[in-house]
Amino acid sequence: MLILLSASSISAQENANAILNKVYSKIQKAKDYSVNINVKVDMPFIRMMPIDAKVYSKQKDKFKVESKSIAIVPRQGFDQASKMLADTNSFSTIIQGKEMIGTTQAIIINIIPNADTSDLILGKLWVDTKQNIILKSQLTTKSNGTILTEYTYGTQIAYGLPDKMTFTVDVKKFKIPKSVAADINNQPKEEDKKKDNKKGQIFITLTNYQINKGIPDSIFKK
Repeated sequence: MLILLSASSISAQENANAILNKVYSKIQKAKDYSVNINVKVDMPFIRMMPIDAKVYSKQKDKFKVESKSIAIVPRQGFDQASKMLADTNSFSTIIQGKEMIGTTQAIIINIIPNADTSDLILGKLWVDTKQNIILKSQLTTKSNGTILTEYTYGTQIAYGLPDKMTFTVDVKKFKIPKSVAADINNQPKEEDKKKDNKKGQIFITLTNYQINKGIPDSIFKK
């Protein structure tokens, strides 16, 4: 009986890894890209107007946000999945089950790092196995608490790149630009206590993708 359970567990992990490998292969089609983004922030005690910015990304780990003002952009939503999926030996996977997201049935895969030195504590991905895309992710990290990201696809689904992303974050744990943090720290103590259990949301709309056009490394050094 123990042998049967062990074999079943190994098979499930192999299946989960096969699903994630297909997702990773799709993401890898975009060797580099730039995209215009519009960022809206809805967080307790933070007042920010919508911000327009530009994101540059290049394999393997180059990433830059170019903005004329402060923009809160969780990098995790852009390249953490790609970086995480690049090394399937660094984590174990378990298929938790299925869930409908809108009209699409998603496979839920839990990701558990094999080493406690990783910033990631626990990951959960909702994957559309027909399109090989991540519909939703929930990443719990040592540095930023838990970040839930929901993805909407459109023009660039062939590359696994979304048109919209919605982040839900723990306000208390999420790292934000220092100048904005200073405003938070100036809040009255009564309001400061209320933010302990608050969730905040960041909405990002992505337009005008330029994919595989070539981006010089100098862009990321400015």
